[in-house]
Amino acid sequence: MPTDPRESMEDNLHSPHRRLIELRIEHADLDNLIDHARAEAPEDELALQRLKKRRLLLRDQIAHLESQIEPPEPA
Repeated sequence: MPTDPRESMEDNLHSPHRRLIELRIEHADLDNLIDHARAEAPEDELALQRLKKRRLLLRDQIAHLESQIEPPEPA
């Protein structure tokens, strides 16, 4: 029995692989924003710290999702 193409599309929109791509894009965007903030307003340390904290959180989410998608091989 063929599956409904709308269900397949919906699954793809919410797949772990897609979420991983979204997180990586957001992380790269934050990297650029942090670099720009350092150059343009280095005195705004609080804003810079907030951006760095968000970037670290994203990195942790990426690592967690990667481990779920591709579990480490046994030693």
